[in-house]
Amino acid sequence: MGRLLEVEDLRTHFFTRAGVVRAVDGVDFSVEKGKTLGIVGESGCGKSVTALSIMRLLPTPPARIVSGSIRFDGRELTTLSERELEDVRGREVAMVFQDPMTALNPTLTIGTQIIEVLRRHLGLDDRTARRRAAELLDEVGIPRARERLDDYPHQFSGGMRQRVVIAIAIACEPRLLIADEPTTALDVTVQAQVLDLLDDLRREHEMAMILITHNMGVVAESADDVAVMYAGQIVEQAPAHELFRRPEHPYTEALLAALPDLDDNGARSRRLAAIPGRPPDLIDPPQACRFAARCPYAGCGDSCALEPPALRELRPDHRVRTAHPASEREAVTA
Repeated sequence: MGRLLEVEDLRTHFFTRAGVVRAVDGVDFSVEKGKTLGIVGESGCGKSVTALSIMRLLPTPPARIVSGSIRFDGRELTTLSERELEDVRGREVAMVFQDPMTALNPTLTIGTQIIEVLRRHLGLDDRTARRRAAELLDEVGIPRARERLDDYPHQFSGGMRQRVVIAIAIACEPRLLIADEPTTALDVTVQAQVLDLLDDLRREHEMAMILITHNMGVVAESADDVAVMYAGQIVEQAPAHELFRRPEHPYTEALLAALPDLDDNGARSRRLAAIPGRPPDLIDPPQACRFAARCPYAGCGDSCALEPPALRELRPDHRVRTAHPASEREAVTA
């Protein structure tokens, strides 16, 4: 299909009084047209900052993209002016934020907020834009769509507000949709509905999607490819079926071990595993492997504790950043 988005050696830092926070530190990935890339990792690993860097929505200062490239359909986004970016955001690349209550303006009706996007990017008149806004609300599953255009965000439930945010995001049929933990504040049933809705919309509108989450189960169901982030870096990247079948990085293995394993009666069949320790300080991160202090395979004087491992390709389309990939450990013990 071809690559729609290419991110190369992206570095986004926050310049604070305490020091320089290397929130995103040398990230590389690509998204193919019509495919979903899942970016997964624990809170604070740089997932959302990566998404906001693509959209160029970070507060400047203190944040700054210090190096790297973000190419969308061959166009370099890091060099665009703010005026040029306004034509890209919403029209070509759109974003679903994790908290719909803060993403929506509480003083404006839902209809006003959708119509504003349609008028700005598509040049529709008020009457046509209002009709299209009602169609969008109906498309994302909001009952009595035409009537609800005049309601305010607080008059909707959390799940319905998230559907409104999705309606705004797809209003101009963008080619890339970034969903930043779109189910965080929702209960399990509504989470499933929102994820199904996003997947249906992606197929119907032939969009590519970046799905950011800390939930490996969500990634397993929704993503074609997966990038695992840790401490501002991608530590493993592979097709979803490959990553869940043959995880290579110790951090990926630990994340999968933390998933509940249910027996035939719906009860947990084993105790959940916990990852010892805590992520490194991104103001002063380790010069070597950033997971070494928590890794069960890193020993004193080991190479991974002395120098930073490169993101290398173990198999076609499967890259890993560690001196101790599972397949090489298995070969040693065999």
